[in-house]
Amino acid sequence: MFSRNDFYLACYFAAFVISFTCLMYTLLQKRTDKLQNKVYIIMLIIVTLNAVSASMTVLSKTESLAGRVVNNIGYYTYFLFHTALCPAFFFYVVCVTGAGVGITGLKRFLYSIIFVVTEIIVILNPFFHWVYYYNSNNEFTRNGAENIIYIAAAIYFLFAIVRLMFSWKAVNKKRRFAIVYFFGIVFTGVVLQFININIKSELFSEALALMGVMLAVEAEDDLVDVDTGFYNRKALKMDVNSYLVNKIEFEIICIKVTNADIIQKVTGSVNVDILAQVLSDYFKKIVPRYCIYQTNPETFIMTLMDERADGGEAVARRISERFDKAWDCGRMDIILNAVVMYLKVPDELNNTMDLFYMADSVAPGNNGEKILTAKDLEYIIRRGEIENAITRGISENCFEVYYQPTYHMDGLRLYGAEALIRLNDSIMGRLYPDEFIPVAEQMGMINAIDEFVLQQVCEFLESGIPRKYGMECINVNLSVIQCLQPDFVKKTCKIVDEYNIEKSWIDFEITESISASDYKALGAVVKDLKSYGFRFAMDDYGTGYSNMQSIFSIDFDVVKIDKSILWGAQETMLGKIILDNSVRMIDQMGKQILVEGVETQEQLDMLKVLCVDYLQGYYFSEPISKEEFVEYLKKHTV
Repeated sequence: MFSRNDFYLACYFAAFVISFTCLMYTLLQKRTDKLQNKVYIIMLIIVTLNAVSASMTVLSKTESLAGRVVNNIGYYTYFLFHTALCPAFFFYVVCVTGAGVGITGLKRFLYSIIFVVTEIIVILNPFFHWVYYYNSNNEFTRNGAENIIYIAAAIYFLFAIVRLMFSWKAVNKKRRFAIVYFFGIVFTGVVLQFININIKSELFSEALALMGVMLAVEAEDDLVDVDTGFYNRKALKMDVNSYLVNKIEFEIICIKVTNADIIQKVTGSVNVDILAQVLSDYFKKIVPRYCIYQTNPETFIMTLMDERADGGEAVARRISERFDKAWDCGRMDIILNAVVMYLKVPDELNNTMDLFYMADSVAPGNNGEKILTAKDLEYIIRRGEIENAITRGISENCFEVYYQPTYHMDGLRLYGAEALIRLNDSIMGRLYPDEFIPVAEQMGMINAIDEFVLQQVCEFLESGIPRKYGMECINVNLSVIQCLQPDFVKKTCKIVDEYNIEKSWIDFEITESISASDYKALGAVVKDLKSYGFRFAMDDYGTGYSNMQSIFSIDFDVVKIDKSILWGAQETMLGKIILDNSVRMIDQMGKQILVEGVETQEQLDMLKVLCVDYLQGYYFSEPISKEEFVEYLKKHTV
């Protein structure tokens, strides 16, 4: 039969095994550099030592002097260490929620006062017996100050709960669960032992809860790259979000290596972690390991807290200057090119979305500057806002098709119109295609936008209004990215067929400078669509670098001369020569010509003497909504 002492020893031994195992595992994992890790290790040490102390009090039940000394030491060390557990838990919650950085100086002192007072009470117990004493029968007897220790523990638990509530959004679900779990298990164990002193559940519940915290919070397998030791995107998002929620000011340095592929060429290895290994030692001299994040193979983020004496901009400059020198890459030294970006949080960057836009964007040119700061990076923030607007535009149906009329040169008769997409965002207001179309292409959302425009145009044509007022076609801008999709021809024909309209009514426009990227593939698509009756125009002639190749490689029906050529012809004789020769050359190739940007009578008179077929510009009308365009047709056609 087990005695009561045997039961006590079993509980203490279980607590010791669990806490000591967690301690050894944490140390072996070498995740000990964060303040959070250090506080967690302190809690494990406290519970481990408490288990040893409690075991000493059980094993020393003897009347001998040595037994009494061991028993006294056991109780004394138990209270000495255990009094520190609840304050340690509070500071652990502070660290996990990301508020630890903001608690410095006076705040840290104030939070520590209660702990200091209770520790002093325990330390002085051999002299004043405030916490416990031995009665005349040499029996352990608790005294009134023990209640003060329990009250202090309850206060720190309350502090921890309040901190967790205030920083609830700064902690992910797994960590929130672990902390609540810790509190629940420990609270249950303490209450049970308080109700019945013979139920030694306090230490065991603390050890069990710490094991749960280790598995859910301290384990960083999903936050750290095993090979490089740097934290990943998930860790960056979690940490920065916690700092933002807690209103902690800090600085961010982003390093984007622009020629990382040189390492593969030099080493012959396809290991993408080689770059991180090359930079690792230097970066760790700048900031602690837990402040370094690798968001992709070529991009590294550092977080710097405001207590640094040298300041983030100075650190960024040092890093930039280091990249002027060679890096040791095993068999040889190599020069790595890097763009270094520096921002203050939250003054210049106040959300994680913009941070990842900066990390994932193509490295910008440095414009002669060694360090790129917030002013240089405004376009990144703008791009992020545009991405959000595009997403909202599709989900909230905020896109709208505008129409700009085109005219025959002969008699200035209405020829048709160009369909132009607009985005009326609820937050950013009206956005124009030259800003959001490139972003939509990079996001992979251009197909949805192009299909929307085509459907709107088909719906307008189906209404019969364009035919009623003598229009001959509507020009629809086409993204080459969409055009080169394998099923583009089939999809396009299907959309048009659903509205039962003639395909010759639709004249697809392709920008000249873009179309030059893949003449053979694009030419095949154009030929296929033209066989169904569609027409094609080359847009923005004169803005690219492959004009002749574009015209010869792709069977365009119409070439649209960009407004810059027309306007240039007004300003200089050379500009007029370029316009005259462009029109003559295109006409000799058998293509119809449309000139964009006609805004004045003078420009119109200049074009009348040239072989121009069609005109478009503000002289006739700016792009207007469909409703306005219908009214325009009613007023300007006979």
